[in-house]
Amino acid sequence: MAAPPHRRTALERVEKFLSDTYFTDCNLRGRLFGARCPPASLSYFQTPQRIPYEEAVRQEFRPARVGDSFGPTWETCWFKVELSIPPAWAGREVHFAWESDGEGMVWRDAQPVQGLTKEGEKTNYILTRSLKESEPHSLTLYVELACNGLFGAGKGIMIGPPDPDRRFTLSKAELVVFNRDVYDLLVDLEILLDMTKLLGEEDQRSFQTLYAANQMVNVCDVTDPSTFPAARDLAAAIFSQRNGESQHTIHAVGHCHIDSAWLWPYEETIRKCARSWVTVVHLMEQNPELTFACSQAQQFEWVRSWYPGLYERIRDFVAKGQFIPVGGTWVEMDGNLPSGESMVRQFLQGQRFFQEQFGHICSEFWLPDTFGYSAQLPQLMRGCGIKRFLTQKLSWNLVNAFPHHTFFWEGIDGSRVLTHFPPGDSYGMQGRVEEILKTVKNNKDKGRVNHSAFLFGFGDGGGGPTQKMLDRMKRMSDTDGLPRVQISTPDRLFSVLEKESSQLCTWVGELFLELHNGTYTTQAQIKKGNRECERILHDVEVLSTLAVARDGTFQYPASQLQRLWRLLLLNQFHDVLPGSCIQLVVEDALRYYAEIRKAGAELQEEAVQSLCRDLLQPKAGSTQSTLVLNTLPWERTEVISRPGPAGTETLALVTVPSMGYAIVKEPSMSPQPVTVKKQEDGSITMENGVIAVCLDAMGRLTSLRLVGSERESVPAGCCANQFALFDDVPLYWDAWDVMDYHLETRKPVTTLLKPLEITLAGGLRGGVSFSLQVGESSTLTQEIILDAACPYLRFLTQVEWKEAHKFLKVEFPVQVQSTDATYEIQFGHLQRPTHWNTSWDWARFEVWYHKWLDLSEHGFGVALLNDCKYGASAHGNVLSLSLLRAPKSPDATADIMHHQFTYAMMPHQGSFQDAGVIQCAYNLNFPLHAVPASAARCPAWSAFSISTPAVVLETVKQAEDRPDAMVVRLYEAHGSTVVAWLQTSLPVKEAMLCDLLERPAGQGCLPLEQQGLRLSFTPFRLLSVLLVLKQ
Repeated sequence: MAAPPHRRTALERVEKFLSDTYFTDCNLRGRLFGARCPPASLSYFQTPQRIPYEEAVRQEFRPARVGDSFGPTWETCWFKVELSIPPAWAGREVHFAWESDGEGMVWRDAQPVQGLTKEGEKTNYILTRSLKESEPHSLTLYVELACNGLFGAGKGIMIGPPDPDRRFTLSKAELVVFNRDVYDLLVDLEILLDMTKLLGEEDQRSFQTLYAANQMVNVCDVTDPSTFPAARDLAAAIFSQRNGESQHTIHAVGHCHIDSAWLWPYEETIRKCARSWVTVVHLMEQNPELTFACSQAQQFEWVRSWYPGLYERIRDFVAKGQFIPVGGTWVEMDGNLPSGESMVRQFLQGQRFFQEQFGHICSEFWLPDTFGYSAQLPQLMRGCGIKRFLTQKLSWNLVNAFPHHTFFWEGIDGSRVLTHFPPGDSYGMQGRVEEILKTVKNNKDKGRVNHSAFLFGFGDGGGGPTQKMLDRMKRMSDTDGLPRVQISTPDRLFSVLEKESSQLCTWVGELFLELHNGTYTTQAQIKKGNRECERILHDVEVLSTLAVARDGTFQYPASQLQRLWRLLLLNQFHDVLPGSCIQLVVEDALRYYAEIRKAGAELQEEAVQSLCRDLLQPKAGSTQSTLVLNTLPWERTEVISRPGPAGTETLALVTVPSMGYAIVKEPSMSPQPVTVKKQEDGSITMENGVIAVCLDAMGRLTSLRLVGSERESVPAGCCANQFALFDDVPLYWDAWDVMDYHLETRKPVTTLLKPLEITLAGGLRGGVSFSLQVGESSTLTQEIILDAACPYLRFLTQVEWKEAHKFLKVEFPVQVQSTDATYEIQFGHLQRPTHWNTSWDWARFEVWYHKWLDLSEHGFGVALLNDCKYGASAHGNVLSLSLLRAPKSPDATADIMHHQFTYAMMPHQGSFQDAGVIQCAYNLNFPLHAVPASAARCPAWSAFSISTPAVVLETVKQAEDRPDAMVVRLYEAHGSTVVAWLQTSLPVKEAMLCDLLERPAGQGCLPLEQQGLRLSFTPFRLLSVLLVLKQ
């Protein structure tokens, strides 16, 4: 009788039996593959382009050998592999084995059949499960090899800038006999071994699994496959011991997170999608139970365009309920920076695509890898037919562990969605015992819900699920000591969670990620391109819609606008707009913005020509005047500059009605001109009857007063508009993170290159300018402008930025006492503390916002407005705008260039709502359009206006499916309950409320009354109205 096994020696014995390093001459692992045979012929052709199969196979191929290296980075090699299977292998399972450090795709009979990526554990393509006499023994495969890895080609570290000269080695290309019985036994033993280790010595189950594994080694003679079934029976006996009824259920769903661009360019992502998804489809053919959740309509569209054969196979599996479109958005966009309307369009474009292609919209919003989630998202989801949300990114929090995995999330308007974070804190699980146990142990809502998600498959750079992951989970489906594991769907999981939801907690407000807050500032040109293009598309839509309503012959540019919107939405992907991508992607993104600017300008001109044709035509004897158009929903009185005689610019003070136009002829003077005076100490004062400013020689504000009340904004002894430079060296994620300790390195910018001087003497506009040296070798020039009748002071800033790992901010100490500052977000605003009382407060030392932020006490406040910045902080009484960073990974050239941006400071009496801060921030971002005209007189015309400043008419566009109708979108901006009347001069026949997907709501038509349309709002409520026009 043998002695009972000793735990440590038995455990190590089993480990060595499975090892791919030790004793492979006599252990089980060494028997996984049998006979091997090189290809009959191996040849290749290399190209810098990503070309289609049809073109590739026509090229001239040269001989290649295993061990050869190819490159450099981003090249493509096509290999022609001629195979001849030895007849002696009859009855055996035969694989084509391929290993290289590039990403490969196998083509067979002119179709992609499988991805081959070492990093994604896909190095074998199965040729036959059992070689038959009748099967062809000779065949030709093509392998398309991208000279980049699953995570690009970072130099030194994964997120390093790509190494342009990397070579990619082909280390294996051969036919092998695969011993399926050895593989099955290996998987059994790996799971028993993991259960032994992870359940621990205090759990009797861990001894049962160890003794079973030890006994399997005893029974198994690796040279005699007839001993394998007895060993497998021992494993099956363990796996078939069932769980109790109270055991947690894990819903396993195949997944493959593919960043639409990141450490590789957009073009490579198209191939990543094909490599990953063809592998999934191949797996589904072998495993009819496999389900796979797949987001991002853009990626489906790419595959539809580039791989139509594969796309049809995907559609078949969508119809079978295995390949499951999720998310409902065009891409997995950044969750903070896109405007409210951009977020609506992410859903509108995504959901319409899924409806058109697959016959239904998505019921879950899917955003597992984005750097925080706006508090307006719940309302947007609900408006797009979605009540469920899945992510996991908050598990990355640096300071505070988020307290839930399953909960209700409530937005700023009160909308709620059921939210689930997979408790394993990953979207790239591999079906291992360790991950299964973590999913249960880590679940922060034990006792409230007994089900959770488990997303398995290689991700980020693609890859997806493998057969081995599935085989592991089959064995763990219901075995004592582990939670139940079932292959499931997102719908099945959320349906169960909905039934169990009565005990769930509610989280109110934003889901703020306590990490990656450098992404509000990195790659300033991308941020600026995003803001500008959002404005351009807004204006083109407003003007085109009005042109259609005024002139039945004008064609609304629906298809051009869809194309431009889709480019903008693509650039809002969560590694592009945040700036955490390589230089190649930045170049693509900037090219797309340039395309939107160019096409947008042309579309805008066409719309204006149609809308105002009679006013623009030169007439005999007519004198030159200017037509000014306003695309915002309130009347504006502003100073504009317009072309004067002989190429000069002249200024005019104009008043333009809400969403309309007016003609300006005479150069007008303000009743209260701007005065600019230089003082003896070199300081300069400017005043316009609304505000009075005093600036020192370095361009800093020493005083900013409201003229009426004499209330001072700048505390005595302080200076506002103070630039400061910080060291900016994060722990790892260079483009992503700015760390708390950067605040300890503040250095005020004090080197003056050109002292303050007057550039515009006053009248309609006063201006002063100065220049500073910033850091080692950067320069900053600023023109500070005060316009007649304008309640804010503008800072037109140009920076020649050449720093490394520095962070430039501008600070405004203000004479306001408040525990909270207010920040604009999508379709609304929220408060964040100005103190660091708790770790939750302190972790928000750097936050995001959109066009304005405000610090107010009762009766007075100061707002900062901007035209393209997103990072800020408010600590104590100091408001600070984040201007520029200089990270070196993954783009070594990030932000090293010329920058131009504008911000403004606005002191105000009363609340920011009553003072019109919201309207002023829009005005700064949406300049009036001045066009040369010929009409001397013309009554001002307004298309839309609203009875209350609490409601903003954000969007006017043609309805997606009805050329005879338009959609107007309004939101309550003050945080109040209010009734608003929408007035229009357009020929509206009927009006009805609709959702964000433009599906009419059930209430029927709204009455068209003398005062317009009566609309009821609660705080931050978003309403969309379908207006049908008279023909």
